[in-house]
Amino acid sequence: MSDDQAGMGGLGGLDLGALMQQAQAMQEQVMAAQEEQAAQTVTGSAGGGKIMIEATGGGEFRKVTIHPDAVDPNDIELLEELMLAALHDTTSQIAELQEDSMGSIGLPDMGSLGGMLGLGADDDDEDDDDLFGDHDDPEGTPGHGA
Repeated sequence: MSDDQAGMGGLGGLDLGALMQQAQAMQEQVMAAQEEQAAQTVTGSAGGGKIMIEATGGGEFRKVTIHPDAVDPNDIELLEELMLAALHDTTSQIAELQEDSMGSIGLPDMGSLGGMLGLGADDDDEDDDDLFGDHDDPEGTPGHGA
């Protein structure tokens, strides 16, 4: 290795020290965003507010409220459907809160790699299962064919 390469991090101009500092700063930003979202609460509802579910931005469910009008002993199936709809509404709000807080820290667009690392939603409609770019392989990932 020449002295020029050693002065540039030893990898042809890649400054590993600076890269590590950036990674650490990003990690601190992600952790701060996660703490902030975990401190917030969301409330999902169904049936015009007859069923309400409160949860933290970190996904911890805190409270379920069922209005007496939602309870019909002859129609338990409706109550079950309303509970499920309220859960879906709550988890949707948690996901939106998480996406908003991660987007506010200005992480670079990492495509589907960011989604695999949990760094944000991948909103494109492309096939995310094709990590190796072999769209024409009908058997899927290399090495897993017949």
